[in-house]
Amino acid sequence: MATPTTKDEFKDYCLRDLGHPVLEINVDGDQLDDRVDEAIQKWQERHMDGSLKVYLKHQVTQAEIDQEYITIADDYLEIIRVFPTPTGGFTGAFGLKYQVVFSHLFDAGGYSAGDFMIAYDQIRSHLSLIEDFFNNEKSIRFNRHYDNLYIDMDWSAEIDADQYFVFEAVKKLDPDNSTEAWNDQWLKKYATALIKRQWGQNLSKFSGVQLPGGITMNGVEIFTQANEDIQRLDEELLLTWEEPLDFTFG
Repeated sequence: MATPTTKDEFKDYCLRDLGHPVLEINVDGDQLDDRVDEAIQKWQERHMDGSLKVYLKHQVTQAEIDQEYITIADDYLEIIRVFPTPTGGFTGAFGLKYQVVFSHLFDAGGYSAGDFMIAYDQIRSHLSLIEDFFNNEKSIRFNRHYDNLYIDMDWSAEIDADQYFVFEAVKKLDPDNSTEAWNDQWLKKYATALIKRQWGQNLSKFSGVQLPGGITMNGVEIFTQANEDIQRLDEELLLTWEEPLDFTFG
């Protein structure tokens, strides 16, 4: 069995699955591209293998500070959270956290091993509380159809140009870059079903027309069968391949 690794090979696979070249699949090339793109879009947005959780590093520009939003590339489905930007008092060799831990290392002679670890853990907890107070997680607003990420903060006071943000995000998997995606079983079946429905829809406009060789294609029946295939694959996606909803309690 041929394993598709490109979009053209993928389309050829779907057409062969429908009977080509034994049967003429009455679907235009543009319609074929549209149905494959439609299948890929659903696979990226809902299938667990169609996207990837990533951490996106972004260096802020002065223009972004002035406009108070960041433009995100089209290949990101969701921005989950933005990590707090550390303040100078908590980073580096001269930062508060480093100096407190360093000073306790020199005073460790007065502690037993267990007492030192307890004290160290308590100090870290206090520092973490202080850091969370000054560097609390920001609320964000993002819509993938709008591409602008809004972070609810005082931009001019809390961020400097060339400073970095780190985002936890969900990125669409591009089959052209990850060619194994073209061989995904659900994606192949779903794209084939969409093309089959398009074929039936096209033929239904010419109901009863006899094809060469005396064959009469029933467009309505093909359309109905394709809808049943699509419904079954949607249920499989929901029950097997879709990530569960992430409920947050607080």
